[in-house]
Amino acid sequence: MRHYKVVNAWTRLNIDALNSRLRSASYHVTSSFLLPENRRISPFVKKRDRRELNHERSVQVPGYNYKHKKNNESKVSSELRKLCLEDFPGVEGRQLGKKATLDSNSENHDVVFGIAPCFLALSQGRRKAFKLFVKDGEATQRASVLKVCEEAHSRRVQICHVGKKDLDKMCLGRVHQGVCLQASRLDYLTKASRNTLGDKGNNGPPLWLVLEEIQDPMNLGAILRSAYFLGVDRVASSLHRSCPLSPVVSKASSGVMEVMEVYGYESLEDLLRMKVAQGWQVVGSVGTDAEAMHTPILRCSDFQLTKPTLLLMGGEGGGLSRELLSLCQALLTIPAGRNLLPGVESLNVSVAAGILLHSVLRSRQINQLGHLRP
Repeated sequence: MRHYKVVNAWTRLNIDALNSRLRSASYHVTSSFLLPENRRISPFVKKRDRRELNHERSVQVPGYNYKHKKNNESKVSSELRKLCLEDFPGVEGRQLGKKATLDSNSENHDVVFGIAPCFLALSQGRRKAFKLFVKDGEATQRASVLKVCEEAHSRRVQICHVGKKDLDKMCLGRVHQGVCLQASRLDYLTKASRNTLGDKGNNGPPLWLVLEEIQDPMNLGAILRSAYFLGVDRVASSLHRSCPLSPVVSKASSGVMEVMEVYGYESLEDLLRMKVAQGWQVVGSVGTDAEAMHTPILRCSDFQLTKPTLLLMGGEGGGLSRELLSLCQALLTIPAGRNLLPGVESLNVSVAAGILLHSVLRSRQINQLGHLRP
């Protein structure tokens, strides 16, 4: 019995020693594949040299997330991945021990925030850009932020590292996505700045979207985004009692405000009368509960865009004014899909604009295809 115990203990010792050797061998084999050029770290290498080799092994390409690879990351060029914010000349901010702030005359400037608005504000050149503020570490982690930095660098715009709290303060706590841009303001185009009347449409009769007293910047931004996407030829707005073209509008439009020109008019009535004299038709929009009028009310799906048209949208709450309604030759409505309760018988103006524009512009596409068929 004692002999059995001694043999059993000796066997366990040998098995433990064998397992230890196997684990050690496995570690060295694995390490040889992980290290650059299949080099292994010898146990006799000094601790400082071992740290340097480990650091070399852990170095990754800036702007490329190895743990969570995204589809849009794979589309970024290798040159862009290698580009790092610290490589830009003239970069200021925390890494240089300076506090990056807005210019002293910032009251006369806008602070554009968000990746798409900042990138388009830089690339379109309609604003004069002064400083790009980037959240610490963002440029080396996200390709989209790095793309904005590259655009700013190519246009010789100063790039500054700042903390998240600084960015929050710049854009008053709104969602900035790690970037803010100090730039000149973007205003409505007025009569003095207009070069053409833009009477030619995209593959058919032109359609202008005319907005009366849209006061919510989120609504205006959403309307601009839909108008640009669906193919509106021009957006016109009343200057009085309408929200300005602010950074909030730009963010809500996903940067479309930086691309699409928006025209402002002191008197929309004068604009409508002038366009009617040129052969345009004026079409307004009303809710399903609109009072009986002398102007015919059509379902938006029944309307056909066959001639140059001005489509009018009224502001939140009140809708179109009586003065503009009196100039409309037809009125469009969006039919409801159920019996509506009081208080919820209308749509948000930006949602209604998207539905009406899609319906009207789809009729233009269908008519254009009909003309093209033999």
